[in-house]
Amino acid sequence: MKRQLSKYYKLLILVLCTTFLVFFAQIVIAQSNYNPGAQGKQNVELIVGGDFIVTMNEAQPVIQNGAVAIRDGKIIAVDTRDKILASYTAARTLPGEGMVLMPGLVNGHSHSAMVLFRGLADDLALEDWLQNYIFPAEAKFVDENFVRVGEQLACWEMIRGGTTTFVDMYFKPDVASEVVNECGLRAIIAPSSIDFPSPGFQGWDDAFATAVDFVKRWKGKNPRITPAIAAHAPYTVSPEHLTQAIAAARQYEVPLTIHLAETQTEVEDIKQRYNATPVQHLENLGFLEPRVFAAHVVWPNESEIALLARRGVGVIHNPDSNLKLASGFAPIPAMVKAGVKVGLGTDGAASNNDLDMWEAIRLTALIHKATTLDPTAVPAKTVLRMATLGGAEALGLADKIGAIKVGLQADLLQVQLKEPHLTPLYDVISHLVYTADAQDVDTVIVDGQVLMHKREMLTVDPDKIRLEATSIGERIKAELRPFN
Repeated sequence: MKRQLSKYYKLLILVLCTTFLVFFAQIVIAQSNYNPGAQGKQNVELIVGGDFIVTMNEAQPVIQNGAVAIRDGKIIAVDTRDKILASYTAARTLPGEGMVLMPGLVNGHSHSAMVLFRGLADDLALEDWLQNYIFPAEAKFVDENFVRVGEQLACWEMIRGGTTTFVDMYFKPDVASEVVNECGLRAIIAPSSIDFPSPGFQGWDDAFATAVDFVKRWKGKNPRITPAIAAHAPYTVSPEHLTQAIAAARQYEVPLTIHLAETQTEVEDIKQRYNATPVQHLENLGFLEPRVFAAHVVWPNESEIALLARRGVGVIHNPDSNLKLASGFAPIPAMVKAGVKVGLGTDGAASNNDLDMWEAIRLTALIHKATTLDPTAVPAKTVLRMATLGGAEALGLADKIGAIKVGLQADLLQVQLKEPHLTPLYDVISHLVYTADAQDVDTVIVDGQVLMHKREMLTVDPDKIRLEATSIGERIKAELRPFN
């Protein structure tokens, strides 16, 4: 009997001890998690602030002392800093004192890997530059390694300058896409198809077949990479092939990009061939529609501007390239007034010679004041919109990027305001357009991921890229002499 009672007491003591230990552990855990200031707050991955938030959202254009809460790569709240911090707690906070928080810049037209041809052939007309220098250099040097290193160099340059989305119209799209995936940027990758031999291809048929295969394999594969069709230009692609290109874009529901009406020479050439201007030629082919965005469009007439607006075609203005190649002055004020979706681009660094969107912003604001003799022709706010939300609209991405708005992807910049050229401050938008430059970009975020902070690159290796790019440049200098 005593043995049974002893066994019973031991069991009871064990149960009581276990219960006490469980209860004690719960108290310890509760105390460790207790934060009186965080009660009722929602958890997010990232909070980013700024003395000013330039939202590009008409509902709340500029917020002073603001912040943004980010979860799963998306903006879930935009408000004053105090209200955001009162409602959300984050794993990481980038406060933003002395900063402007704004949408990332959208570079609507580039040939990214051509950074490796930067300064190769300058002070030439477009046709001479292309036919006698660039096309021969591409045939000789462009391979997968060239594109890989060139794309890495371009991504490094664009991240440092605050570009978060870009369009890449070039070759070796799988290589380019892999680099974009690694560096963290957002891109539309459009492998260029052209009627004559290009790197790795005999002509249109094999180049276009490869481009379509790329589109089929990459569509939906990566949320930051949109595959697209690219027909080089009306003067390098036949009507039959232009029709084939737009048909494929429709079939696979992807964007299509093309160079259009870039020079007076192109206009005269297309008139002689098809008895129509370049814009009218594409209209006659049933080519113009909202999925199309055209680079340059320097020489449309008044009726064609109205046509582009009516068809919903995006236009990407490249002021640096147009100036350097003496292509002319695109009628941007007339396009904006007509309702054309206008974005900005840098073009390739072989004809610019950089990928600096701030330079494109400033030139756009200044050039068209001079060409129209009207200082109000393209106001600062209009130009900044072209570089952000306007570019997103032209590319068909306005449902994802271009503004700081709940539900959009968190593609953001912090731009510092502490340097002498940014002091004093009266109008933050004026400063961003007329004063700020690439070196003022402090932090770059794409899809809620920090790619650069305090000018430190986090997703690319600058030293390695510089070494490899320099090596390729030395080879080009050594081997290019025979046809230079």
